[in-house]
Amino acid sequence: MAISLDFLLLKHKLRFMDFNDKVIWITGASSGIGKALALEFSKQNCKLILSARRETELNKVKSECNNTEAISILPFDLADYSLMKPIAEKAVSFFGKVDILVNNGGISQRSLIVDTDISVDKKLMEVDYLGTVALSKALLPHFISNKSGHYVTVTSLMGKFGSPFRSGYCGAKHALHGFFDVLRMEHEKDNIKVTLICPGFVNTDVSHNALTGDGSQLNQLDEATENGLPVDEFAKRMLKAISKEKFEAYIGRKETTGVFLKRFFPKLLHKVVTKSKVR
Repeated sequence: MAISLDFLLLKHKLRFMDFNDKVIWITGASSGIGKALALEFSKQNCKLILSARRETELNKVKSECNNTEAISILPFDLADYSLMKPIAEKAVSFFGKVDILVNNGGISQRSLIVDTDISVDKKLMEVDYLGTVALSKALLPHFISNKSGHYVTVTSLMGKFGSPFRSGYCGAKHALHGFFDVLRMEHEKDNIKVTLICPGFVNTDVSHNALTGDGSQLNQLDEATENGLPVDEFAKRMLKAISKEKFEAYIGRKETTGVFLKRFFPKLLHKVVTKSKVR
């Protein structure tokens, strides 16, 4: 029996979110994944709010986007997590609403536990966990009032299993999964969606900016990151996961199999990771 075009279009609409006229707020938008997302979203008929610490870099990203008249800039530091309520209010004021918050901002780590000062663990939790949670909670009343909203939080495969040299980073990313799983449960009644995006290795400057044991930046690109998924390809795949309103999406290459191994063969994963040369 022939399938009509109308039926296929209806099926497509049922499976994918339409970004038309959505207001999408992206943190960590000055470089890497955040920048690639901004460029990709700007091809859609939506409005963007771009946030990061560096206003100059945000304006550069904006200038590279399509439809720049539909893009606003809101610089702030996730480490200032006690100041998130007025920041959320400012974001809403740009276009009268926020439909999707993409929690992408954060920092990574490259240091052994024994060499890592506790201040580094604190910094990672403040930025990667508390900053993201505080911003999400500040926007939550707006989502509840609108009976609509979508949190898209970029965690990591390190939020699902661990790897040497990333102890504090893994801890913060694991914590995000716990928080946002509960948020999804508590606010399903308010039509609030949560998507957790778990990148594998993506070719960005994330390792350049990673913290070492004394809190200084690594300032070098590691081999695994350099050989990672091209960031523009990652962004396209991430948009598909958001449009499908997936609970979780693992985006990368063969490293994504670690999620399966962690669940069913944890001792095997332990051997695989400890024998790898990834730093």
